[in-house]
Amino acid sequence: MLGGGIGPRAWILNAQVPGGYPRLDPDRHLAEIAAAEGLTGPGAGLMTAADVAAYTTGHDGGVTATVTAGLGVRGWAAAPDTATRAPHRPEDAEVPGSPFRPEDAEAPGSPFRPGTVNIVVTLPVALSDAALVNAVATATEAKVQALLDAGLDCSGTPTDAVCVAAPEPGHDGGEPFAGPRSTWGARIARAVHTAVLAGARTAP
Repeated sequence: MLGGGIGPRAWILNAQVPGGYPRLDPDRHLAEIAAAEGLTGPGAGLMTAADVAAYTTGHDGGVTATVTAGLGVRGWAAAPDTATRAPHRPEDAEVPGSPFRPEDAEAPGSPFRPGTVNIVVTLPVALSDAALVNAVATATEAKVQALLDAGLDCSGTPTDAVCVAAPEPGHDGGEPFAGPRSTWGARIARAVHTAVLAGARTAP
């Protein structure tokens, strides 16, 4: 929501907001929260309706993954067009291989169910720009693996976010790889998997 992209960041904020969040300027709202907390300089801000006090962590070889998991509204990333343009149609469940079922749809007036998996990964080593992008992909793969291992039939929620924090690269340009079979990518994957699995097992 705030401070996305690649560049120096002085802080990371994961803010809890109420269900049915009404503001249309979340970037400004996050900046206001950061200022109230005394945070200065450029930062990265995430939002969730999940309980941020119920975060889970995973650690592996110097990598730490911190996760807040709200999975009340979840589904598959490659959704039918109707999932984003119109209310769920019962006939969508008839499409062979479709992961969508009528019971997945939010009925009008149904209680709000928090849905956002926010992942913050911190590393002790610098990554190249390409490796930073790869790290986000690796973290996402590990998230999906953890959700399936938790018995959830989904790839996440529509508002999931990943933030990777690492030292700025020096003259060497940083580690060039962060795929799941690289040294640091494997550690990212295991740390994220541990944290998401723990959060998914207790998420609403």
